[in-house]
Amino acid sequence: MKEIDQVVIRFSGDSGDGMQLTGTQFSNTSALMGNDISTFPDFPAEIRAPAGTVAGVSGFQVNIGASEINTPGDEPDVLVAMNPAALKANLHTVKKGGTLILNMDAFTKGNLSKAGYDSDPLDDDHLNDYQLIKANITSQTQVALEDVELDTKSKARCKNFYALGLTYFMFGRDLDPTLNWISDKFKGKNKVIDANSKALKAGYNYGDTIEASISRFVVPAAKIQPGTYRQINGNTATAWGFIQAAEAADLKLFLGSYPITPATDILHELAKHKNFGVKTFQAEDEIAGICSAIGASFGGALALTTSSGPGIALKGEAMGLATMYELPIVVVNVQRGGPSTGLPTKTEQSDLMQVMYGRNGECPMIVVAASRPNDCFEMAFEACRLALEHMTPVVLLTDGYIANGAEPWKIPDLDKKFNKISSRLIDPSKTSSEGFLAYNREDKTHVRNWAIPGMEGFEHRLGGLEKDVKTGNVSYDPDNHEKMCHIRAEKVKRVEDNIPLQTLEGEDSGDVLVLSWGGTYGATHMAAKELLEQGKKVSLCHLKYINPMPKNIGDILGNFKKVLVCELNLGQMRNIINAEYSIGAIGYNKVQGLPFKISELVEAVNRQLETL
Repeated sequence: MKEIDQVVIRFSGDSGDGMQLTGTQFSNTSALMGNDISTFPDFPAEIRAPAGTVAGVSGFQVNIGASEINTPGDEPDVLVAMNPAALKANLHTVKKGGTLILNMDAFTKGNLSKAGYDSDPLDDDHLNDYQLIKANITSQTQVALEDVELDTKSKARCKNFYALGLTYFMFGRDLDPTLNWISDKFKGKNKVIDANSKALKAGYNYGDTIEASISRFVVPAAKIQPGTYRQINGNTATAWGFIQAAEAADLKLFLGSYPITPATDILHELAKHKNFGVKTFQAEDEIAGICSAIGASFGGALALTTSSGPGIALKGEAMGLATMYELPIVVVNVQRGGPSTGLPTKTEQSDLMQVMYGRNGECPMIVVAASRPNDCFEMAFEACRLALEHMTPVVLLTDGYIANGAEPWKIPDLDKKFNKISSRLIDPSKTSSEGFLAYNREDKTHVRNWAIPGMEGFEHRLGGLEKDVKTGNVSYDPDNHEKMCHIRAEKVKRVEDNIPLQTLEGEDSGDVLVLSWGGTYGATHMAAKELLEQGKKVSLCHLKYINPMPKNIGDILGNFKKVLVCELNLGQMRNIINAEYSIGAIGYNKVQGLPFKISELVEAVNRQLETL
């Protein structure tokens, strides 16, 4: 077996072929074997696209390595294509000289036609640049399961495990973790356990029989920091970060949300944890979701609502209401392609302007962004901390790429970093109600106290009309309105004193500063690392605090000859940076529903270096 540092594999087939499960099992096994990993599930948008068509292709890409892995890889080294549509949809992404594992049973005349092929690509020079492994995966699965008492359709469903077994042989993966998972997953269904286990072993054994015609590789365990790790995706990490924040603040956690791709799994995950006192409400629409969260916050809970871009548009008025109330809620926007329904299963960063300015009136909000799947825990916690300590709504931005992608997460020491949040919730047993006014503020931060219904002596009014600067009563006074607008803006501005200063990867000055934010970190980090290793005067500034930004951003930007803002939109952060700091930043933008490739970022930076 040839030892390699890393490999990128993409499993692809119809939505019903189990490619997400196959990829997840390959990832989990690789993680257990000590590899660093990063994954990228790629779902079709159509719920029931016709079988065998490109529109219905579902994929799962995984990058495993013996060294640092931060992206699911630019180009697959191996493509497992369960039908012609999967081949057609993905061939252009596969590295030249890579390996194609093809399910030959699916390459029928009818399936080729449905995939849009005029002729069989196996009969011409279409695939000459690749190593082919032609396997009759479907029929060989049926043969392997001849003695299992299941119907033909059920046996055919096991073909994904056959394909998985073949890749396990090619890359020296251990079968036991998947065999154990099958036994746990289908406990009590002995025939299903037997069928899937036999299919996995049959695929592995098929690889053994054709060993002379295929290459075998081993990816050694990565040298990683000692600790306890688990594989985690962004949505799960986000949910867990919220649970920890509620524990740290000693508050009940409430989520009011309406299901929407790709945010729904946060609702699903939180619904599992009633043992932590979590309350989840699946609302009838987006407006009800956020309004229920506002009500829960009024009642003293740590309140959340989750959505994606279209839902944030519907929540806009209520986000303004929470700003007027000055109540702590967290609004999660798991960004996807837009506008309107757009590309509901694809990633994008095009909601930045929406969350910054997409509300009526002067309505500033704190905005933070997670950078990778395992960072979602910390930034969810941080969003709650800022909301509770500053008594104002906070938007947490993630995106479809990091929400569904997974990577190893070192479980943190919660007592050291995530153990305490001090909210402004009044304790009636320790606080006198004498002279209480709802909108009295702490001088340094402009933050008001948080009283809830039932606190005798702390009664007050809340509503959507403008508030008197002290009492919180309705006020139409022009000077009061202007003063309150300034106070709300200044309250958000002063958050910069409660967030860390921005750090750089690379030197403090140089030729090109790559500036990125949110879920693009993995690609921009690896691109900057590659350029630095080449001796280029390039640094990376990756933002997680968007509004307000860290206090030292202006100084950082002024120390570089060029600033290249890399983002998955048409230049929203670039426009914000140029409006605020007038530095003439340049944009490198992509809106294809796909994450950045490391190679394209390296090329973009080199183009800027050539002009100096």
